[in-house]
Amino acid sequence: MTDPKKWCHTAYVAKRLAQAPFDIARSRAGRVMPPRMLTFVVTFRCNAACQMCDSWKKNHENEMSAAQIDRVLTQLPRLDAVRLTGGEPFLRSDLPEILESVTHRLSPLALHITTNGMCSDEIVAVCEHRDKYPPLDLLISIDGLEKTHNAIRGRKNAFARAVDTIRRLAPESRRLNLTLSVNQTIVNKQTAKEHTRLVELLRPLGVPVQAVLAYEASATYSVDKNTDLAPKRAGEVSTHGSIDGDTFRSLLEDTQESARFLSWTRKLMKSYYWSGLQNRVLNREGNPNPRCVALGAHMRLYPDGGVPVCQFNSNIIGNLTKKTFLQVWNGEKAAQMRDWVLRCPGCWAECEVVPNALYSGDIINHINPFAKR
Repeated sequence: MTDPKKWCHTAYVAKRLAQAPFDIARSRAGRVMPPRMLTFVVTFRCNAACQMCDSWKKNHENEMSAAQIDRVLTQLPRLDAVRLTGGEPFLRSDLPEILESVTHRLSPLALHITTNGMCSDEIVAVCEHRDKYPPLDLLISIDGLEKTHNAIRGRKNAFARAVDTIRRLAPESRRLNLTLSVNQTIVNKQTAKEHTRLVELLRPLGVPVQAVLAYEASATYSVDKNTDLAPKRAGEVSTHGSIDGDTFRSLLEDTQESARFLSWTRKLMKSYYWSGLQNRVLNREGNPNPRCVALGAHMRLYPDGGVPVCQFNSNIIGNLTKKTFLQVWNGEKAAQMRDWVLRCPGCWAECEVVPNALYSGDIINHINPFAKR
C-alpha cells in the first residue's frame, strides 16, 4: 500500500519545483524575493571547542523558546529547504518541538541538520520519533582520523562518539527516511592528507564523506557583533590554515574520487563548489560567481530571533521576536543591507554558494558544457 504521506510529499515537491523557474527569473530581475530557504542557528551553545569556530565562546543567553520559535515560523512562507545548525543543535532539549514547528509551519521539501555527532542518544531519539516527512539530511562533522579530529574539536572522545552515532543510524537510514553523510572540514594539511583514509574508513557503513575548505573567520561565529568579514575583492579566499598548492591539488583529486559515492545532485553541487574554489585558490579567478541571494531567497535566523545578512556579515536587519516578519523583511535596514549584498564581490563559503547557485540559476551553466563561463 502506498504511504499517503509519501504521496503528498512527492506531489508537493513537484509543485514547488515547477515554481522554481519563475522565482529564478524574479531573482535575476533584482526583485526582492520571499525566502525559499532558511538557515536557522538554533543555538550557539556547543559541547566542542573547535579551532576554526568561536561559537562555544559566544553569549548563549536570550535563546527563543520553542513556543516563540513556533510563533516566528508561523509568519514565514512555505520553504523549499530548512537547515538547522548551531553550535550543536542537539543540545536543545526542545529540538523535537522545534522540528515539529518547522515541519508543520514551513512544509519544507527537505530538512537538513548539521551536528558534531557527540550527543548520540539524543540524535538517535530525534531521528526515531520525528515525523518521517520531509526526508532528513543529517550531516555529521568529522574532520579527520581519530587523533586529528579530537585535536581539532578540542574533545578527546569527539571521534569515537561521532562514529558511534553513525554506526547506530546507518543501518536504519532507509526506515527513518534519513540521508546520512559526513562533512569533513579541511583546516590544515593534515586533514587534507587524511581525506581518502576517512572515506575508506566509513565506506563499509555506506556513509559518504563531503569535504569543505575552512575559511579564516566567520561573522556568524565571531564573538563580536555586527561584523563584516566579507571578501573585499572578487576571487578572494582566506583559508583557516596554510595549505600549499601541491596539497590543494592532491586534495582536489581525492575529492573528485570520493564524489563517486555521492548522489547525482550532491555530486553536481560539489563539482560546482570545488570548481569555484580551485579557480580562487590556484588561479585567483572569481568564476563561477553567482548572484548572491542573501536577504532574498536565502534567509538566516539567529537563536534570539535576529535576522543577519549572511555568513560573513552579522549585521541584524531586525528581530522577529520584536517585529513581524513583514516589518523586518521589508524594512529600511533590510533595504540598506540588500544594497550591501549587491556591492559584495562574492564569497565562496559552501553554505552560501549552494543557495546562490540554485536560486540565481547559475548552476545551469555548470550543467551545460557550452555555456559561457
